[in-house]
Amino acid sequence: MRFGWQAIAGPALTAATALLAIPLDRHAPALALAPLFVCIVALAGSLSGFASALGSATIAAIGTGLLALSHRTAPGLAAADLMQLGLLAVTAGATAAITGLMRERLLDAFAAERRNHATAARLSAALDQVDIGIVLLDAETRAEFINRAFRDYFALPDEKADDRPPFIALMYHGRDTGAFELPEDELGAFIAQRIEMVRIGDATPININLRNGEVLRFVCTALPDGGRMLSYTPVTDLVRHTDAPARADYYRSLRDPTGRKLIRYLRVAE
Repeated sequence: MRFGWQAIAGPALTAATALLAIPLDRHAPALALAPLFVCIVALAGSLSGFASALGSATIAAIGTGLLALSHRTAPGLAAADLMQLGLLAVTAGATAAITGLMRERLLDAFAAERRNHATAARLSAALDQVDIGIVLLDAETRAEFINRAFRDYFALPDEKADDRPPFIALMYHGRDTGAFELPEDELGAFIAQRIEMVRIGDATPININLRNGEVLRFVCTALPDGGRMLSYTPVTDLVRHTDAPARADYYRSLRDPTGRKLIRYLRVAE
């Protein structure tokens, strides 16, 4: 237990309540403050944990015993007072244990959440550095994550990517921006096939030709939670190796001007 205002607040409040009860409440039943003491113990446990709550419970039991003695003319405590005092001790102790345990578990859960968030942030940053387009879909095929490579391949604005668009919206965006190297009369069937593949989790790899000359190998992977991971791997250098050497300058002109320094295009003339 760290020594600070949170640690001493519960015991101090319990002691102050017991001391104030002596001059202010001499004619009231000694154990009438028991519910208030239990509430203070719960407050101490939620603020600083089990140790502070147990200290508050001990002070509450001692203070209640002294208060009960001050109301009696004969020495000692009656059996009824002892029974009620024991009940207070058990209740306050149980309250201290429960609130202390709940606080510890909540703190552990918050710490785990922070670690998971930090790990997710590092993973997201790492996936933004690769030249493979990555899209993570939830069970309803809405995008939970879209990395930088996919946004670049399909000219997807950040505001649209961060708005968790459904997969069908991503396909229509590619159609509307003219990303696919397909005749217009074939685009509808192409989009329908891709949507069906994602829906059933078909892992068959297919090549997608882009209008700028790049070729991406698309693979859909079904995830255990019902979601999907979509990967778009650049395979231009593998697919275009049989193209005419005379077009080498054209394919070199397709190299990424942003200089991500990743091998993404073919080397036809080499």
